[in-house]
Amino acid sequence: MPAYLTLDGLSYRTPDGRNLFDNLTLAFGAERTGLVGRNGAGKTTLLRLAVGELAPSAGAVVRGGRIAMLRQALQPPPGATVATLLGVADDLARLDRITAGEGTAEDLADADWELPIRLDSALAELGLPGLELTRPAASLSGGEATRAQLAGLVAREPDLLILDEPTNNLDAEARGYVTDLLAGWRRGALVVSHDRALLRRMDRIVELSGLGAKVYGGGFDAYAERKATEEAAAERELASAERALVAVERQAQAARERQARRDAAGKRSRAKGDAPKMLLDFRAERAEQSAGRGSRLAERQRETAAAEHAAARAKVEVRRALAFDLPPSGLPAGKTVLAFEGVAFAHPGGPELISDLSFRIVGPERVAVTGPNGSGKTTLLRLAVGELAPTAGRAALGVRPALLDQQTAILREDETLLEAFRRLNPSLGHREAHAALARFLFRNTAAQKTVAALSGGERLRAALACVLMGAEPPQLLILDEPTNHLDLESIQAVESALSGYDGALLVVSHDPDFLDAIGVEREIALT
Repeated sequence: MPAYLTLDGLSYRTPDGRNLFDNLTLAFGAERTGLVGRNGAGKTTLLRLAVGELAPSAGAVVRGGRIAMLRQALQPPPGATVATLLGVADDLARLDRITAGEGTAEDLADADWELPIRLDSALAELGLPGLELTRPAASLSGGEATRAQLAGLVAREPDLLILDEPTNNLDAEARGYVTDLLAGWRRGALVVSHDRALLRRMDRIVELSGLGAKVYGGGFDAYAERKATEEAAAERELASAERALVAVERQAQAARERQARRDAAGKRSRAKGDAPKMLLDFRAERAEQSAGRGSRLAERQRETAAAEHAAARAKVEVRRALAFDLPPSGLPAGKTVLAFEGVAFAHPGGPELISDLSFRIVGPERVAVTGPNGSGKTTLLRLAVGELAPTAGRAALGVRPALLDQQTAILREDETLLEAFRRLNPSLGHREAHAALARFLFRNTAAQKTVAALSGGERLRAALACVLMGAEPPQLLILDEPTNHLDLESIQAVESALSGYDGALLVVSHDPDFLDAIGVEREIALT
């Protein structure tokens, strides 16, 4: 199988001096590879090295085919058309010149007459049939723009398609188009994603961590199973090595104590003078030689045990466990949490986003709000907490709520976590704030971080700490796409925490694995 991209002994040092990769060697051919790892592990940096946007500190990047990359942040330039967004404006203009009889010899040499056919096919495959290429790119929704740009890449038939979080902010239908496209892709693909449904379609998973890169054959489920088995084995090996090291230290200590008792006995015997001096000197010399041999043996045993311990620890990536518990909410089982009665909403002069919606949440129910982008999911959440007033009907909130939107807007970029917590919970003191943040893994100086410096997973943890560790924790937790921008480890930590929460949950999410993990019982489907 030809390698379209080879990373040969690749090393990369960040501008602040951190060694992100060291002697990394990987090859990417005609298979679909999912690239996973914690936020900060270097996934996007690796993609930028792959396409030549960054230069490695050492090693080489060898490109053996045509590579095309879809980026996370997609902002069309002002005045751009859809054709510009797709990267085909120049190619189509060339065909237009030739058709009009104005083409140059260079135009004729570079003309790709099959491009319009391939482009129409790619747009249809991604759920955008008949998309007008002269339409302003700014008129597309975020999900439409992502799929349109992907269609433009596919139409150019690259050997290796590189995608950086391609399903972020896409609704379920749009995610399905991207997933199905990759399921049928027969060239190379390198995909950074935390979308488990998408990762299940991969041929292999490459995990980046502090230990380097490790390749797992198969899709996400095979990776997760094998990784769990490896981690459990590595933890057992480390525990065994720690016990062995302790045992060697104890044996050495016992030997030192025995030698000390013999030395003391010899000194007492010499002090009594009940044995010839020559015999005492001989005994002392023999004891000293024996002690020396015992000391050298003990030192070798310690070195061996320490080396085995270090080797076992090297297999276990040293990191703080992303695990935290949510405090009890005290929500009674029969309490009406939220009631919508014939609720409708429309912005002034705009179309109706929500029409005649009725539902009730009673006790610690777990409810998902589902529907395509633009169907009014976020509007429903804002109506629930009273940020918006219905234009018809009634929305009644019966408990203390907390709303965490996609941007965790309750946090301010320029404040530290301690300042954010004290602002949102003014009745709690400095020590109580520190204790609350520590419970969510922001210990000691980590609590002095500014919000702007936090990763996506850290922001969500910080927001949860601020709303859940107050004097009166909320009894209804409302989350708007909480898994966007989180790495897989952070998603699983949030799932674990929410599965043990005893309050009510109202969640907007396009991630079916997440909804299943937190125990969603029913859905409110918007269209």
